[in-house]
Amino acid sequence: MGSSAEGALTIRRAEPADYAGYAWVFEGASAQSETLQLPFPSLESWKKRLEETPPGSHRLVALADGKIVGNTGLFPAQPNNPRRAHAAHFGITVHDDYQGRGVGKALMTAILDLADRWTPYTRIELTVFSDNARAIALYKRFGFVEEGVQKQYALRNGTYTDVLAMARLRRK
Repeated sequence: MGSSAEGALTIRRAEPADYAGYAWVFEGASAQSETLQLPFPSLESWKKRLEETPPGSHRLVALADGKIVGNTGLFPAQPNNPRRAHAAHFGITVHDDYQGRGVGKALMTAILDLADRWTPYTRIELTVFSDNARAIALYKRFGFVEEGVQKQYALRNGTYTDVLAMARLRRK
């Protein structure tokens, strides 16, 4: 992937040795309240997840100031179902200190370019908390459309919260 045009930001493929950077990104308040990940992930859990990335998955990291400041990934929607081989789930997280600085845009650009040019994925799916206007706006800028609301989808801060199901079809 190499360097990005976003100043001193570099985008590259994630490696198992990046586990401490992943844990740091997910320690941020927004990662805990705006993603479907559990708060306070351990270093060991991230190490295991990065070592055991499923086939057909792709993970990228953004580096700035000598550290990982964000990450994104594509994961087969249903790995054992050939009728869904064209679909992948998508996730992205940027550390609080680096939000609003082009990191999310750079990661989105890189992962969608990878998906469009180098994978069989023609449908990229995601879920996002329905009140996360900033993330929804970013996804829409990259061609994602709302497909529906899933009521009381996930527990967040003691309350079951709705998510939007969104998807992007490969551009022709």
